[in-house]
Amino acid sequence: MRLAVISDIHGNCFALDSVLRDIRQQGIEQIVCLGDAIQGGAQPAETVRRLRELHCPIVMGNADAFVLEGGSEEEVSERQQTVRAWQLAQLSSEDIAFMRQFQPTIEIALEDGKTLLCFHGSPHSFNDIILPHTADETVRHYLRDSAATFLTGGHTHTQQLRRSGDSWYFNPGSISLAYNWERAEDGSKVDPWSDYAVLTSEGACTGVAFRHVPFDVDELFRVIRASGLPDAEKTIDMYT
Repeated sequence: MRLAVISDIHGNCFALDSVLRDIRQQGIEQIVCLGDAIQGGAQPAETVRRLRELHCPIVMGNADAFVLEGGSEEEVSERQQTVRAWQLAQLSSEDIAFMRQFQPTIEIALEDGKTLLCFHGSPHSFNDIILPHTADETVRHYLRDSAATFLTGGHTHTQQLRRSGDSWYFNPGSISLAYNWERAEDGSKVDPWSDYAVLTSEGACTGVAFRHVPFDVDELFRVIRASGLPDAEKTIDMYT
């Protein structure tokens, strides 16, 4: 089996469609989404519609919970609240009901008795942060009590693969707003592509491959400006 693992769409259906084309070109039929699907972007309703069409399992992310409930452990800016209100106005009651079905964790059976455990931050909290430089002891604590062969989470928008005990943890990266945490402090902009991962399970053999899918940034800017997203230029400035 081959499984596409996507995460952190953040209401960017334009970027999601670029990734879905790449997934189809590879003949991959199974997809799982690790959450933060809607919040912040210019295409909340379009993104929900696409995910409903995919019929794929979806994890609840911290940003999904923020859209639904309004609360967050992180500091919420006035602009984020304004964008949330705008996004809720774009979503139907059926869209909201669909989002409420997102799960804290999802387990997927692989071949040869192996399993994949999917979550957003960690199996215990969608707010936990696992970065490439996070200490191994901290990662083991976040991933405790899991017997899964592979564990995968999003949240940090950064691809990585690391060993944790007898298991492997990987982050597929972000469909929207991919960036390098090591360069975050120097004011670097987000990358003009989407990231995702492909997990292959063939008998006793397994593997993880990372994909980078570029998209037309100018066309994305046109979509954002035409959407009515509040303070749209702030989002565009993240790329320029």
